[in-house]
Amino acid sequence: MYNIAIVAGGNSGEYGISMKSGKQVELNMDLGKFRPFLIEIRGTKWNYKLERKSFPIDKNDFSLTIGKRKIKFDAVFNAIHGTPGEDGRLQGYFDMLGIPYTSSGVTTSALSFNKTFCKDVVSCYGADIAGHVHLNKGEKGAEAAVLRKLTMPVFVKPNNGGSSVGMSKVKHKKDLKAALEKAFHEDDEILVEEYIKGRELTCGVIRIKGKIIAFPVTEIISQKEFFDYEAKYQAGMASEIVPAEIPGKVSDACQEISVKLFSKLNCKGIVRFDYILNKKKFYFLEVNTVPGITSASIVPKMAKAYGWSYSDLITNLLNEII
Repeated sequence: MYNIAIVAGGNSGEYGISMKSGKQVELNMDLGKFRPFLIEIRGTKWNYKLERKSFPIDKNDFSLTIGKRKIKFDAVFNAIHGTPGEDGRLQGYFDMLGIPYTSSGVTTSALSFNKTFCKDVVSCYGADIAGHVHLNKGEKGAEAAVLRKLTMPVFVKPNNGGSSVGMSKVKHKKDLKAALEKAFHEDDEILVEEYIKGRELTCGVIRIKGKIIAFPVTEIISQKEFFDYEAKYQAGMASEIVPAEIPGKVSDACQEISVKLFSKLNCKGIVRFDYILNKKKFYFLEVNTVPGITSASIVPKMAKAYGWSYSDLITNLLNEII
């Protein structure tokens, strides 16, 4: 029986979704093989809750003491979307302690979490990307730089983070300032990129027993103008078509580039690549190295279409690192 720490929560706007993901993992873990411990991480407070009591994690060795029993963990299931679980910080900590975890390593996590850096890297591997501008908080002439280099409409989003928190679509120059301020409220760096008209597709990729597997390509159809936080997590605001109703050769091409990027970026665990399909060209949007795995999330739906239950997905991820 393996002791598995499920880390969830984090220090970003994705805290609530992460806790839901962590709880779902706990409820679906194979109790015949694993003993789950849901650890809530929030700032410097790392706690395990049992019968309304909180037990702190000893950060010196990432252990848990309940009464006279000291629990050490055989592996970590990373369910933190955003910092510190998706940007490489926790990965470095676990690496130093020699504790295996289900997500990508330090370098891959840090790179993929920075949207601008990631776009620049994947473009070197042949992925198409939209025209974009990277801005730092306090930088002078931000609006002018965007208007000079890009064509409206544009998307304005925090450069680090996920779940579309702080994201806006801007059609008119007069709305750009407010959108920049909204994004800077979430992050000290922001990414502004040109809108590409097309269908939004996403592909989940996982490595099992040395083989990289691409899940069925999924199309996201938002009831809102774009797939923002509300559309992702409020019932009825978006539809996920699994598998996407696209020609087989288009699906194959999406899976092929996703597998290639998974390998080139040295990803681990379950990763989701997002694209815009414009005619026959895939424009890379971002890679999620710790994608949502709540009951409403896309990845479990992809896994089901592939033939795996939610429990199968969790078991396969853990079997890869234990």
